[in-house]
Amino acid sequence: MGEFRPIPIGVDSFEKMRAGGYYYVDKTLLIKELLDLKGEVNLFTRPRRFGKTLNMTMLREYFQLPSDEAAAEKQRGMFEGLAILKAGEPYKAEMGQYPVIFLTLKSAAGDNWEEAFAALCNEIEIEFRRHRSAFCTAELEEEDREQALRIAGGDRESQDYRQALRLLSRCLEQAHGKKAIILIDEYDVPLEKAHFKGYYDKMIGFLRSLFESALKTNESLAFAVMTGCLRISKESIFTGLNNPKIISITSSEYAEHFGFTPEEVEELLAYYGKEKHLETVRSWYDGYLFGNQEVYNPWSVLNYLSGVLSSDAMLPRPYWANTSGNDIVKTLVEKADNAVREELETLIAGGTIEKPIHEDITYGEIDQSQDNLWNFLFFTGYLRKVSERLAGGNTIYMTMRIPNIEVQSIYSRTILGWFDAKVKQTDLSGLYRATLEGDGEAMEAEINRFLFQSISFMDSKEAFYHGLLTGLYTGISGSGTGYNLKSNRESGNGRYDLLIGKNDYTKAILIELKTVGKKAELETGCIRALEQVRDQKYAEELIEDGYDEVVTYGIAFWRKLCRVRLSL
Repeated sequence: MGEFRPIPIGVDSFEKMRAGGYYYVDKTLLIKELLDLKGEVNLFTRPRRFGKTLNMTMLREYFQLPSDEAAAEKQRGMFEGLAILKAGEPYKAEMGQYPVIFLTLKSAAGDNWEEAFAALCNEIEIEFRRHRSAFCTAELEEEDREQALRIAGGDRESQDYRQALRLLSRCLEQAHGKKAIILIDEYDVPLEKAHFKGYYDKMIGFLRSLFESALKTNESLAFAVMTGCLRISKESIFTGLNNPKIISITSSEYAEHFGFTPEEVEELLAYYGKEKHLETVRSWYDGYLFGNQEVYNPWSVLNYLSGVLSSDAMLPRPYWANTSGNDIVKTLVEKADNAVREELETLIAGGTIEKPIHEDITYGEIDQSQDNLWNFLFFTGYLRKVSERLAGGNTIYMTMRIPNIEVQSIYSRTILGWFDAKVKQTDLSGLYRATLEGDGEAMEAEINRFLFQSISFMDSKEAFYHGLLTGLYTGISGSGTGYNLKSNRESGNGRYDLLIGKNDYTKAILIELKTVGKKAELETGCIRALEQVRDQKYAEELIEDGYDEVVTYGIAFWRKLCRVRLSL
């Protein structure tokens, strides 16, 4: 393996990446493609945690004018050995040739408009202060100098921050004699937050003015690059811009520059001697398709690799679920009608759905139709393209599926949360009474009634049904029956699924569950569950613990049906 390189989890600064000696998956040919295609305003839309910020800081470090020879030497060192310096002299000659404006909006949000506006202004002021030395040159017009210094000093009362990027690019061109590159990272994060917090119109108005002034007929602009999760429709925020080039996950250009390609993942695992984990990584974190390029989720791959370096037995888990915010999935599930829930069931079971897809989206439209929600899920990485067709001359219909196990688990967990909320609103006294009285037939009817009335989607994995039953029986502890619930405890030679025990130890109820692949197998599934309890001696252990009586239920699940049987 040679010199060990640390895994760059959470490192989204290119300078820190290179200075810290982290393992870097070389994406510098993004620079070459930008220079070759010569788009004036380029908007890249990719899901969260797919390397957008790292790429944007890489562009900044490559293009920005160094302040002196020491800075120029440092700049050359950052790119030493990388693909862009091997691409040819014309590309190497572009290094360090532009003043660069870099604005990140990933933290520019708040619980209300006042907080969000203050956060936006703060980000703008940081960038003005970074360029403060340029404001002292004789070439600047006095009015521009005064305005720039006021913004750098945080004078929000007298300055119009909506024109700030245009002002800064003009000042930088006057100071350096070169047009500026503008980089705006995660431009749509403030819009997402504004939608969910209720100040969307104010945010749209501010950002529309900010972007138009910077990107529309700005004579001091060399070119611009923006990143985000979604393309917010032109009518809302890009009105009048000079034909911005939109590079979404459906575009073939730039496809390999965000996320890890299969070859990059194989090289990464080989570097750390973890090639045997490739199939796990593929099934959990692969499955995205950008253009025609197969792509892995880089955040999840790196987190899983870090885990198996610590322990080779580390199990995969949904790392992405904890970072990207699942408000969109939650909204879909909460507002879903029966038809949508059936489509969710199809997706979780590994099937596909076909929906019309359009790239012009506004957060304000999210609630207007289910088709808008499917668009959100597709462009934010919760679904992937299988195929597409053109219908009616201009409507694209996309066949989609869930990309991998990680995203499947996000759906499952989100829907289980919704399920738990439904449980709290449901009278479960009939279920509890049937369970405690040994009425397996009534118990089966109660569980099936709940499934049909409250949920139209089932994950075929046993863990999902275990969570479902846990949710149903959680309330028994406070039902006044004198029983409480335990789950997955050691007993005998293994672990039982659920135990409902009387507080005075006079009675214990064991529930063991199984999933089956066919409706006709429900009966045999129950028998297998009961045999496991007998063979693993779960009941004997509970008797030794002090319970006077142990009753066992075997429950088998198939899709939205269950079968319940009492002890053998």
